[in-house]
Amino acid sequence: MESGYLCNMTETKETAPISKAECSGNLRNVIDALYVLNGKWKLPIVLSLVQAPKRFNEIMKDVAGISPKILAQELKHLEQNELVVRKVFATTPVSIIYEASPYSETLKDVLRTLSEWGAGHRKKITGH
Repeated sequence: MESGYLCNMTETKETAPISKAECSGNLRNVIDALYVLNGKWKLPIVLSLVQAPKRFNEIMKDVAGISPKILAQELKHLEQNELVVRKVFATTPVSIIYEASPYSETLKDVLRTLSEWGAGHRKKITGH
């Protein structure tokens, strides 16, 4: 965020306090982002597809523990939010390939930061 931490929970010399309106705006933005990316499956699905386009069953193997029903729902939601592209090929039988959209690239920094935070958190909690 431009003005430091979301609502300046910790002020430093580099960050000036932000207004209540800016704080409310930041909170709204986070709520909007979490609406699109909520749950434990959406980001792992996007990460799987960023590596390479895949068929449904290939995504199932990558994202261990997800059920076919939930994967179908999550793919549909990600497609509606333009993070995943579904391509249908007129073969016999019909082939369907899912791939990360160019728009999913906008999540690169978020995913990197989240990965780094997760590694640090795991180390903090487990000591490893």
